Amino acid sequence: MGGVSARLEDLPLRADLRGQTPYGAPQAALPVALNVNENTHPVPQDVADDILDSIARALHDVNRYPDREFTALREGFADYLGHGLTREQLWAANGSNEVLQHILQAFAGPGRTAFGFSPTYSMYPLLTRGTGAQWVSGTRGDDYTLDASDAAAQVADGAPDVVFLCAPNNPTGTPLALDVVEAVYDATDGIVIVDEAYFEFAPADARSALTLLPGRERLVVSRTMSKAFAFAGARVGYLAADPALIDALRLVRLPYHLSALTQAAASAALRHAPVMLGMVDEIVAQRDRISATVEALGYTAHESWTNFVLFGDVDDPATTWRALYDQGVLIRDVGIPHHLRVTAGTADETTAFLDALASVGSAA
Repeated sequence: MGGVSARLEDLPLRADLRGQTPYGAPQAALPVALNVNENTHPVPQDVADDILDSIARALHDVNRYPDREFTALREGFADYLGHGLTREQLWAANGSNEVLQHILQAFAGPGRTAFGFSPTYSMYPLLTRGTGAQWVSGTRGDDYTLDASDAAAQVADGAPDVVFLCAPNNPTGTPLALDVVEAVYDATDGIVIVDEAYFEFAPADARSALTLLPGRERLVVSRTMSKAFAFAGARVGYLAADPALIDALRLVRLPYHLSALTQAAASAALRHAPVMLGMVDEIVAQRDRISATVEALGYTAHESWTNFVLFGDVDDPATTWRALYDQGVLIRDVGIPHHLRVTAGTADETTAFLDALASVGSAA
């Protein structure tokens, strides 16, 4: 075929998508990649062997459609989360982004709005606009925290149909107190999503928003297997909510949206939850090591309950990012002025990052 290729602007794209840019972090084959908050530890070999066996068994029936209700997987998530949850209160999809997309498809859409407190996870507005809804951005304190009364007032004023609360927050790592969740829930008649993608990295005595589910039929708590479970490549996210809300998600999901192989792999990983979560303590130790060392270098490390550290007082983030890149270390410029973000990886990866950062020079 010849001729000139069409340009995006030549196509009859939806008007509200024109000028938008897709989500995407830089991907580069560098020795140390600490830019997308992956768990850089490999899956332990004995767990990997069980996962492979489970996938192999699932392959025997791969000519048939998978369990549309992914019953065994939902039971596995209920057992893992505890709090008296049952499979009727669980949902899953291909990554937590698809879980959130299902919620927006069911409860947002054209003529409706979704609300979040900036800066927060950059996929929230992209998912919102993708479903035809309008994104409304609220504000945080200078330290990126949320005050319950202020957050509730912003939500009440905006009257959104869906509210996103990232707990702890990405890209800042900031914890979220449960009184904020309660206040925001009481301030709206819409759906309130508490995104706990990084909850496993919080202190052991931290309370999950799962404890707030009873009696709150509009509350959703979402999680992912990408982080603590080192399962980013498998793409498995899930949520807990009232069974009636789960029924709403069935109206918008694609048929058989979770493959039999995905279900088998995720169920096997959940059977080894204690082993998989054994990596968390090491990651938290590296996170705290990063925080302490960047502070010693003259930067400001923000409090983090996640597997990453946002640090400020970076005179020229673009130049610092490039200097680290040139030394084989990839971190993330998240667009917050004078800040950069780095994932806590293995001890060797942390050392490589800190040595490279030190060679760049202390903060201005």
